[in-house]
Amino acid sequence: MARICDICDKRPTVGNLVSNANNRVKRWIYPNVQKMRYTVSASNSNKVKRGSVCAKCLKAGKVKKVI
Repeated sequence: MARICDICDKRPTVGNLVSNANNRVKRWIYPNVQKMRYTVSASNSNKVKRGSVCAKCLKAGKVKKVI
């Protein structure tokens, strides 16, 4: 599964894990992406889509979860 949001195109990024001795090791930072059925709030059509949505888009109201 690609960890990419279908709405805002948020994807994994690379960062550093820094120890107390300031040693740096590369690490991946993943977005909180959930697979779900949703409708897009911006469009007037109530088409149900299935895909990956990040928690930030869900909380902001860009999509509505379909149960």
